[in-house]
Amino acid sequence: MAVGTRKFIVVVNEDWCKGCEICVAFCPKNVLTMNKGKVKVDNPDACTGCQLCEIYCPDFAIKVNQTEDRTS
Repeated sequence: MAVGTRKFIVVVNEDWCKGCEICVAFCPKNVLTMNKGKVKVDNPDACTGCQLCEIYCPDFAIKVNQTEDRTS
């Protein structure tokens, strides 16, 4: 029987990001950093899917998607 593990993918729409850094401040696992005035997903494996970055982004520039990785 395969065991499912959750993994989350953080997607940033750079065209919508205004570089306010709110998402970076709220991320409890330091997944996000700033790069040239825009948010960057720097540590994607640390994401727990809390969606705080998505919730607090005033420009709706971040989406957290859940995927399912199966290992046997």
